[in-house]
Amino acid sequence: MSTSARPTNAKSRHPRSHAELSAFVEATAQEYGIPGVAVGVLTGGEEIHVAHGVTNADHPLPVDAHTLFHLASVSKSFTATALMRLAEQGRVDLAAPVRRYVPELRLADEDAAARITVLNLLNHTAGLDWNLVDTDEGDGSLAAFVDRLDRLPLIAPPGGRASYSQAGYNLAGRVVENVTGLPFDRALAELVLGPLGLDDTVLDLDEVVPRRFAVGHHRAEDGSLTLARPWKSWRAGLRGNDPGGGIASTVSDLLRWARFQLGDGDGLLSAGTLERMRRPTVELRASSLGDAFGICWFLRDVGGVRTVGHGGSGNGQFAELLLVPERDFAVVALANSGPDGYLFNQAVLKRALQLYLGVVEHDPQPLPYDARRAREVAGRYEIDAMNLDIAAEDGRLTLAVGIKPEIRAASDARMPPDYPAAGIGFLPGGDGGDGCDEYIVTEGGLKGQRGFFSRADDGTVTGVDLAGRLFGRSA
Repeated sequence: MSTSARPTNAKSRHPRSHAELSAFVEATAQEYGIPGVAVGVLTGGEEIHVAHGVTNADHPLPVDAHTLFHLASVSKSFTATALMRLAEQGRVDLAAPVRRYVPELRLADEDAAARITVLNLLNHTAGLDWNLVDTDEGDGSLAAFVDRLDRLPLIAPPGGRASYSQAGYNLAGRVVENVTGLPFDRALAELVLGPLGLDDTVLDLDEVVPRRFAVGHHRAEDGSLTLARPWKSWRAGLRGNDPGGGIASTVSDLLRWARFQLGDGDGLLSAGTLERMRRPTVELRASSLGDAFGICWFLRDVGGVRTVGHGGSGNGQFAELLLVPERDFAVVALANSGPDGYLFNQAVLKRALQLYLGVVEHDPQPLPYDARRAREVAGRYEIDAMNLDIAAEDGRLTLAVGIKPEIRAASDARMPPDYPAAGIGFLPGGDGGDGCDEYIVTEGGLKGQRGFFSRADDGTVTGVDLAGRLFGRSA
């Protein structure tokens, strides 16, 4: 395995930082046992590419700046930008009900179906649960996905609260289809990818295979690696999740994407629209995603600097894109192994901020174990696809999360392993008096994730937020 750092300019302004980043990437990838990683930094117009390892543990090729990785939810930034183009063209009104553009929309609650707006989809305030599980039904199209949304639970009234929803972004993709009259992939290519010259940013596996691409891996408890199948989180040919998570791209293309997002719009969007996307639309509480959602973007203050970003987790592949607009800075991190690809990417983002901007981020320190509060929150919580179990025993509070056994048993896919029980701790200030108890995960593959427990008016714990998603209490 090899590591290389390559600035695009012959005379770099940050040679020491580049060398330190390169060494950090290699050491951290080895520490977490990630087969292949790709990292990119944009600073003051200069690009730095760092690659380490291989695309595939069984059939290895060196990873480079042009290796495709599955971006998973980073795809949402492209879908949102396509919709903002349509809004600038006067073809979509963000304040309009989604039914203006998707009249066929049916949900479990008719009132919600009539009231949800396009903006509700873009800032995760539609009240939709995470996603549909039965995506193998029908012809695999986005239209077929939307046709089944009446099966999806609603967790809040439209605009009532933020809860991260893949289904919401897939529905936003259907808005794009209906307004343009094109399949989502073609519409995205015409609205965004083609004009920006993002030639290695693709959706269809037929476009992935001719290029060099990373394969996801899963690490078992004994340390062994298995290849992730399917390549995305769903089998080839299914397109219902493309708007929320279907794109594959490279470090090189993602840095070009970052330049666009940090720039004046390149004649594609106005600078004002790009800035609007980075403006807070709804606050987030105790979330590792950030302090607020903009239009799609996660917004977070780090060491007094405002950051804008999005992450993604696929089937053994993890992606992060972080922008710092006021410093003309961006960093991309891509990794092809779970569960520690997430930890690798977070470590790289923190190190890049420190090396190039002098910004240091520290996780908050949890309080000592409190048996009373631990007993209050212990139990099972669920979304459509996953169970989350909180346990309080032996003076320790733990969180475990995994795919529901019945879903795993019914699937032919080699799904990611569950996250075993890992320690969590309450954070200062979250004593339940204000309706929530805040926590942080202190170990394991979700280390550093923050969330909170929701309570009813009588103080009963009713749900827990993890990764921006509300899991309702079931036991």
